Amino acid sequence: MISVVIVDDHGMVREGLRQFLTEDPEIAVVGEASDGASGVQLVQSLRPAVVLMDVMMPVLDGISATASLRHCCPESRVIILSNHVERSTVIHAVKAGAVGYLLKDALAEELCHAIKEVVQGNVHFAPQASIFLLHEVREPNLPENLTEREADVLRLLAQGRSNKDIARHLHIVEDTVKTHVRHILSKLGVQSRTQAALYATRLNLVPIDEQEQSLQSSQAR
Repeated sequence: MISVVIVDDHGMVREGLRQFLTEDPEIAVVGEASDGASGVQLVQSLRPAVVLMDVMMPVLDGISATASLRHCCPESRVIILSNHVERSTVIHAVKAGAVGYLLKDALAEELCHAIKEVVQGNVHFAPQASIFLLHEVREPNLPENLTEREADVLRLLAQGRSNKDIARHLHIVEDTVKTHVRHILSKLGVQSRTQAALYATRLNLVPIDEQEQSLQSSQAR
């Protein structure tokens, strides 16, 4: 049996989902919560295989609740259920740890299929949500809090340049470059120049054929 917890602030929605899911002999609804905070506590207690998570809820929204579950209950797979498919919501949901995103008007068969898919380690997204994710992969963006100068430093760092070379190229002093590098590592959430170089390569800040050279250079420092 696949254990499922439903987190939604509307009782009628929870009732409808429960009725849909009980028709599948492989799925068992083991708990329900009416807000994100209660949902997190319930999941911590029950450790279900799958969590069906609403987006807009009181106390704690679904995206924040999903992020919390990623840290405390990583084994519980979260599928976001929403009335709308908006790019920002989809992206934030995935970054928070969701492995599925469906509209609430999805057919019962699709919902059950999605639950079984994510339990097997796969993902399941509504078609429009998949399109948004595809565009995000094709058009990656730098973190919003990275300044233009820090982006320049990251690009040069990813090319394998030393702090001295970066300073010369940008016409700044080396100590300023070191400060920028510290800020970059902090903002990207990475621990080393090597990891920063990998991040920059993934964002296509350097040509793919320069990747090996970039990593070797960053590892040497």
